[in-house]
Amino acid sequence: MDSDIGFYHPRMNSQVSRMMYYKSTLLLAYESFGVVYGDLSTSPLYVYKSTFDGKLGKYMSEDTVFEVFSLIFWTLTLIPVIKYVVIVLSASDNGEGGTFALYSLLCRHAKLSLIPNQQAADEEVSTYYSTRQPAQNTGTSPLKRFLEKHRRLRTGLLVVVLIGTCMVIGDGVLTPAISVLSSVSGLQVRTTKLHESVVVVLACIILIGLFALQHFGTHRVAFIFAPIVIAWLLCICAVGIYNVVYWNPSILRALSPYYAYKFFRNNGKDKWISLGGILLCITGTEAMFADLGHFTPFSIRIAFAGFVYPCLILSYMGQAAFLSKNYASVERTFYDSIPDRVFWPVFVVATLAAIVGSQAVISATFSIVKQCHALGCFPRIKIVHTSRHISGRIYIPEINWILLVLCLAVTVGFRDTTLIGNAYGIAAITVMFVTTCLMSLVIIIVWRKNFLWAIGFLLFFGWIEGSYLSASVMKVPQGGWAPLALSAIFMVVMYVWHYGTRRKYMFDLQNKVSMKWILTLGPSLGIVRVPGIGLIYTELVTGVPAIFSHFVTNLPAFHQVLVFVCIKSVPVPFVPAEERYLIGRIGPKVYHMYRCIVRYGYKDIPKDDNDFENRLILSIAEFIQMEAEESQSTSYENSLDGRMAVISTPVRSSMRMVIADEDDNAAGSIPSSKSPTLQSLQSMYEMDAPQLGRQRRVRFELFNSPTVAPTVREELLELIKAKEAGVAYILGHSYIKARKSSSFLKKFAIDVGYSFLRKNCRGPAVALNIPHISLIEVGMIYYV
Repeated sequence: MDSDIGFYHPRMNSQVSRMMYYKSTLLLAYESFGVVYGDLSTSPLYVYKSTFDGKLGKYMSEDTVFEVFSLIFWTLTLIPVIKYVVIVLSASDNGEGGTFALYSLLCRHAKLSLIPNQQAADEEVSTYYSTRQPAQNTGTSPLKRFLEKHRRLRTGLLVVVLIGTCMVIGDGVLTPAISVLSSVSGLQVRTTKLHESVVVVLACIILIGLFALQHFGTHRVAFIFAPIVIAWLLCICAVGIYNVVYWNPSILRALSPYYAYKFFRNNGKDKWISLGGILLCITGTEAMFADLGHFTPFSIRIAFAGFVYPCLILSYMGQAAFLSKNYASVERTFYDSIPDRVFWPVFVVATLAAIVGSQAVISATFSIVKQCHALGCFPRIKIVHTSRHISGRIYIPEINWILLVLCLAVTVGFRDTTLIGNAYGIAAITVMFVTTCLMSLVIIIVWRKNFLWAIGFLLFFGWIEGSYLSASVMKVPQGGWAPLALSAIFMVVMYVWHYGTRRKYMFDLQNKVSMKWILTLGPSLGIVRVPGIGLIYTELVTGVPAIFSHFVTNLPAFHQVLVFVCIKSVPVPFVPAEERYLIGRIGPKVYHMYRCIVRYGYKDIPKDDNDFENRLILSIAEFIQMEAEESQSTSYENSLDGRMAVISTPVRSSMRMVIADEDDNAAGSIPSSKSPTLQSLQSMYEMDAPQLGRQRRVRFELFNSPTVAPTVREELLELIKAKEAGVAYILGHSYIKARKSSSFLKKFAIDVGYSFLRKNCRGPAVALNIPHISLIEVGMIYYV
């Protein structure tokens, strides 16, 4: 059971442990109502209106209503229940779900990434392989070898993933618009003279307030979300039972699949086009998988199968029973079917539920953009962690205001839930279809099942979703163009950024500085080595980047200790803190050159704790001792420029960090590499930020241990002196330009598109939280 539900717990040897496990699972199931099911549970507001709008309205009859409900019932059963609850939730990436989670899962089990920065040490990360997934070397499939061999297929796979991601962002625009506008339109049922423009204005006011509150973080009101959704589901369930009993109990016959078959038997073309409205009943289903990181598969299965699914079925059944006797109410089926005595309470709960559903999709959009950014598919943006206790609760200001502008444009421009529903349906079903395609690959490459299982899964669910997608495409002129236009814009931005990043990395990889050239320079590198530590940021995980030779030829002096720092994203959700640092040496010991690779998962958020320098120094000290004591250890990785080792918290290091007093002048005896002007500016900088100054006023001490070899002790002392002299951050301010022989399309993508995105996104120094007073930038032009 443990491997099936994806939830770790100790062996249940006692009744207490079982009770604790069930209690925590039920608590997670309760919390999932407010985060996962807000969008899916508000679909009854507009499904029947969107379905019967158009040519299907002329076939209005009791049988037609029964046929539509039968199709809704079986669609909800096959897609959310069978596909997602039973199958897709089992494909979590260490508890994470979504389009990029499936892609990262595939990248770990096959060489599908377009940026070749993978290392053997990455496979040793504890979260790289789960217990359900065999290691990569246990066998290969022909499909895996075929994909790895053809670069165009890997590029096509990335494009498919980006299409699904862009459609998720489109959901973040369309869901708030259709949910809030549908709920507010209920006012027209009781206030018939209320003009449509007033409804649109009220919806816009609610949307502005919703997006304006995003910077507070969802964690402040998350506990309130679940009761609202539960109350909403109970309301629509009770109203549905009332309508079935009061209006037409024979609706129960429509549970038979025969009615779904009858739907297509006569006048199939017109009814087939109406599938674009029926598919709205499953919008929000993808959230069960996309928001998996905050819950467990078992808790989501309990919440959906035990409560959400029956409530939705009863709601759609009740509306169908009412509509079968009240054909004229098709435009406002949901609100007209509510008994007069409970109309206003249900209306209030509907409005709150629409806001909750919108909030969940907005948060999911932030999460998917963060994943894209981590994997190099989105420009650098500001990411704010809104919760200290719950991982993954983030806020992205730029995306928030872009979503607001687009959402208001859709609401004011369309002014009709039917048109927005046409757009919404295309976005939702495209994401599901992409998930089906990726799941087929996961079944073969990750689960290592027979390819017939994958083909059966792809054909069965692909046929269902393909039918809905083809019907939605027919509604492109009636609003369906909106998600296509939005996705095209985001697609161009994401692909151009990834293409430019990839070309820059390949330039560095192909123009690395040879170790022979470095050795010919000697320990001084041909220039003056001054006291201090220089942190040279690079994207390469092996070798010395070409920009280093540019540094040597342009800077009059270099620091005594040089550390090449690479901030790398690993295709896993999280990298444990004790496995984050990978330390190695470049060249002989007398060169005092090291490499530090800092690894993050696509869900990790680097902390702005200003303690990176100290942790780096302690990690290098630990590596120096480990290298001397265990040079033949299996924890080292052979590379082109030396051995590398994973450095956890240095508990056995011969160095220790001591907080220095403000008037401690111990460091004053060490000559600094900074000029008096820079030292004066740094003092002013620390006065303006006293907290930062206190965090950085530390010194390192070396224990007098007889077990430490003299050469190791000497190197550690050199490291301490260099740290006390000062740390400088060295960045290459690179300009990417296409070669003159490049095609027009490549020149436009690099010289115009990538250059524009690079100039208007966050700078690398800001994104890496580098203090400006210690920053050195050297410009260089890359011709790619």
